[in-house]
Formats: sequence, C-alpha cells, structure tokens
Amino acid sequence: MSRSSSPARRLIVPLLLGAALFLSACASKDTVSRSGIYDPHEEANRGTHEFNKSVDRLLLSPAANGYGTIFPRPVRTGFSNFADHLSLPNDVINHTLQGDIDAAAGTTIRFIVNTVFGLAGFVDTATLFDIPREDTDFGETLYVWGAEEGPYVELPFFGPSTQRDSVGLITDLILNPFIVVFRDPTRYIGAAAYVVDAMGNRYDYDATIDSILYESADSYAQARILYLQNRRYQLGIAAEDVYLDSDFDPYEDPYDDF
Repeated sequence: MSRSSSPARRLIVPLLLGAALFLSACASKDTVSRSGIYDPHEEANRGTHEFNKSVDRLLLSPAANGYGTIFPRPVRTGFSNFADHLSLPNDVINHTLQGDIDAAAGTTIRFIVNTVFGLAGFVDTATLFDIPREDTDFGETLYVWGAEEGPYVELPFFGPSTQRDSVGLITDLILNPFIVVFRDPTRYIGAAAYVVDAMGNRYDYDATIDSILYESADSYAQARILYLQNRRYQLGIAAEDVYLDSDFDPYEDPYDDF
C-alpha cells in the first residue's frame, strides 16, 4: 500500500461511521410497515434484484456448478474454512468495539490455533479443541452502538442488506487486514477466498436458492423477508422490538394490504 493512501484510509472509517449513525437516525419508527418492512426505495431495489438474478443465472450458478463438480466436498470445505479464517481478524476488531472482550480473546485464540495447527486455516482444528466461531461484523457493531436498521437495501452482487448493514459491509472491507496491511498481490487473497466460498455456498444450497429466485411468485419480496427475519434473529431482535403492532405475523404476505 502506498504512503499516500494511508491518510485517506484513516479518514474513511470515521466518515463511514458518522454517516451510518446519521443515516440510521433518520429511519423513523413510524415508517416501518405493519409487516416489519421499511423499503422506501423498492423500485430501485427491484432493479438491482433483477441485475443480481441475471448475474446469478449467467455467471455465479454455472461457475458454482462447475466448481462443485470439479472439487470434492473435502476440498470445498477446506476453501470454506480458509475464507472463514481470513475473516477472523475483523471479528476480533468488531468484538472489541462491541465491548465483548471474551469473544475477542476467544476469536484471537481460534485464529492462532487454526493458523498454526490448521494449515493456515484450511483445517478447522479450533473446533476440535472446542473453540467455537463467534461470527460478527461491523453492522452488528453499529447495532450495539444504537444505530437504527434503516431502509432495506439490495446491493449489487452482495444481495439483500439494510442501510446499517451496507455501511457495515463497506467498513469491514476497509478494515480487512488483507486490504489495509498487505501489498499486491497478497491483498487479493481475501477477495479470491470470498468468491470461492460464495461459489461453494451457491453449489451446496442450490435447490434452496433456486426455489427463492426462480420458483417463488415474487423472488424480491421472498428474499427481502427472509433476509430481514434471519438478520434480526442473528442480532437477537425480538418481534416487539421492530416497531410492530401486536398483530404482526412475520409470515404474512406483505402485499395483503394493497
């Protein structure tokens, strides 16, 4: 990394954090619908969704099928473990920012164990030693700090997200040690591992993903509600905390009111 880029990188994270807190604060509780969905940019999101479906149909799905056919499951598991391993430094940072020192320490130990005894992370030795993965991200850090969820967003290539998680994703990418610390070509290891892991996941969950994207009556609405339910569950958000009325049913059709 060049010296000239360092000051810029030091400025980006505070700016993103400030933007996240400001934009999340703009998400009024009154704007969330009875079904727990706030999607004021639905038209644009649907356009991005169709773009992502095209990318999946023309590129990701065929590549994933080829990847899964060529490489047996043990090899794919090794690549997935390695991608997971590369994300652990970010987890340490986020656990620390969330004030969860025990999780940060456990994640650090997991990283060391898998680096030393797990062939640089290709083998998940830490799990055998009962050192579990405690997954987190900067989107969760913003949630812990009190940032609101904000509008639903569909990101190009990355798919379903929210305003808060979108800023969190960008920040995680910037904080990634393989981008900030290492020089070319090492800095591209993380991106390559992410792509390979994405192909592995696409292959392993092929039937489920196809049913959502190509077999549901409204793939956009289906992907949206599944993402929001799963993400809120990950964050420990109960239904009554999503600004809903007492009649909220997470499985209702969000278009019943129209």
